[in-house]
Amino acid sequence: MLVVVAKFGLSLLNFLLRNSPACGGLKQSSFENLINLAQTETIMNMNNRILKLQNLAKLIRYYILLATTEAGSGHLTSSLSAVELMTVLFFGGFFKFNLAKPEYFNNDRLIFSKGQAAPLLYSLYAAAGKISQTELLSLRKFGSRLEGHPTLNFPYAEAATGSLGQGLAVGVGLALNGKYLDKLPYTTFVLLGDSEMSEGSQWEAIQLAAHYKLNNLVGIIDVNRLGQRGETMNGHNLLNYKKQLAAFGWKTILIKNGHNLPEIIKAYRLALKTKKGPVMIIAKTVKGQGIKFLENKNGWHGKALAGEDFKKALSGLGQINKSIRAQPAQPVAVLKTVKLNLKFKTAREDKIKPQSTRKAYGQALVKIFPKFPNMVVLDAEVSNSTYAELFKEKYPERFFEMYIAEQNMVGAALGFSRRGKIPFVSTFAAFWTRAFDQIRMSQYSQGNIKFVGSHAGVSIGEDGASQMGLEDLAMFRTLIGAAVLYPADALACEKLVQEAASYQGNVYLRTTRKDTAIIYQENEAFPIGQSKILKSSSQDKIAVIAAGITLYEALGAYEELKKENILIRVIDLYSIKPVDETTLLKAAAETKAIITVEDHFAQGGLGEAVKSALADKRAEIYSLAVRKIPKSGQSAELLAYEEISKDYIIKKVKEILI
Repeated sequence: MLVVVAKFGLSLLNFLLRNSPACGGLKQSSFENLINLAQTETIMNMNNRILKLQNLAKLIRYYILLATTEAGSGHLTSSLSAVELMTVLFFGGFFKFNLAKPEYFNNDRLIFSKGQAAPLLYSLYAAAGKISQTELLSLRKFGSRLEGHPTLNFPYAEAATGSLGQGLAVGVGLALNGKYLDKLPYTTFVLLGDSEMSEGSQWEAIQLAAHYKLNNLVGIIDVNRLGQRGETMNGHNLLNYKKQLAAFGWKTILIKNGHNLPEIIKAYRLALKTKKGPVMIIAKTVKGQGIKFLENKNGWHGKALAGEDFKKALSGLGQINKSIRAQPAQPVAVLKTVKLNLKFKTAREDKIKPQSTRKAYGQALVKIFPKFPNMVVLDAEVSNSTYAELFKEKYPERFFEMYIAEQNMVGAALGFSRRGKIPFVSTFAAFWTRAFDQIRMSQYSQGNIKFVGSHAGVSIGEDGASQMGLEDLAMFRTLIGAAVLYPADALACEKLVQEAASYQGNVYLRTTRKDTAIIYQENEAFPIGQSKILKSSSQDKIAVIAAGITLYEALGAYEELKKENILIRVIDLYSIKPVDETTLLKAAAETKAIITVEDHFAQGGLGEAVKSALADKRAEIYSLAVRKIPKSGQSAELLAYEEISKDYIIKKVKEILI
């Protein structure tokens, strides 16, 4: 009977006793005694639970102190403020996670958006028996998987964090995946710092989470009042956070004392009962909590203790049970029920006509989805320009409108990627610059995101400079292990979309706004890391290397120069990274000079990719690129204005040969 009380509560016991025939002979006094006994037992169980959580919290504080002191650096006070919040979540039965199988598909997910609290994250797993005290002492040391901010070197980290304002967006992606694609009951929890709530990217994620009614997403704001250099914008004003979040449609739960275990337990219970949308727990905490001389003190951000201060801090903690261990609750064992039975068609019904590569991108998504059923497509409210709308029309359940919120779109794409999906994300090439912090962080989370930028270069014409992506190739070339692709015609684009889907890692695909003629045959292959030699002979004087829109200018120059018996080699460098060094070396050896032509700024684009590949060779390389502030105008006018048109290629060839 007492087990019934502990599990289901006194109200159920009352019902059973009053309605069970077996209890009909009980006297009122006996009934009351049983109720009192049950109440006493329930209170005792709760007290024991609280006591264990208190001891775990004390042990975790000890681990945080030990690790940061040994490291000589680390965010001690930022970690201490969230100890109770995370101890209750992790060991209080709310976070369901199989420690032996961190990739189990129905595990709950926990993201430390405030990645500076890495010592707390690692200490939780030490208290769970997954990290030894010896390994904790390797914090921040070269070769340790316990880095200064979490990365995937630590197998229990969901994503690399620490660049503030990104964890919630990743959580949105994880939650979207669970709710709409895998249809699994896992919950995504995100620990947030109050300082990072000033980031606009947070509010992008907050509005999208509410829009998609993500009732499987719980945020926890550690409102410890102090940032790196002083008080945060809202300080300890919890009501400000509440008003702002409520205005965006989130359920909010206030914890007036973020170190009071019963209050925290109550908040998590309420959060997990909410079924209408996302929940934000807003907890007032004290930075440096548990170490009296650090509590609520400015000037200690990112600093570790040493010497007498360390001894004093340990003394203040009191007796610590170093042998206590605990485990998170186990996730529900469920079967994945989402199955897609689709047939991939290789044959084309109609002969492809001249069209833009941006449209070919949308068509390719529809075509290859049966071959890559883990695909998901996101777009930033420009799907009628990127042509991602073609996929939306065919497979609406696999398409997510992310609106004009590119930073959140990248974060959410990373969340999808971390759950085994292949996200294709599209917007205008120029607008990826807004999200570059999220893009560069994705490489540290083993991102497998396919970025697509349309409306690239001055060739887009009348829209003007604000819409022209002219730095995108340079930006994506900086990513370790990423591929950067720039198809010229629709067939090349279609093949490269499929190559991108097959590629393990981040990919950037640059598409063109205007319609372009078909150059290639249906059976042509476009492996990543290669190129195409379109015009070649043993008498070639100059090699002209181009991609995308300028490839047509190079082919036009070839025809004009051929009339004057001047032969040039024309190479389509559709894979800008990795670059086809073999073909480039051959061109350098067999021609007098190389001319690169690109609708991109000179810095970091195709030209510099070629120069880097040939850096050890004494090759003459001339770069035609965008070097002036662009204007509105027709495509041909702008290509001529920037001196990257057919006529300027001809002019440069003749200058070299004179």
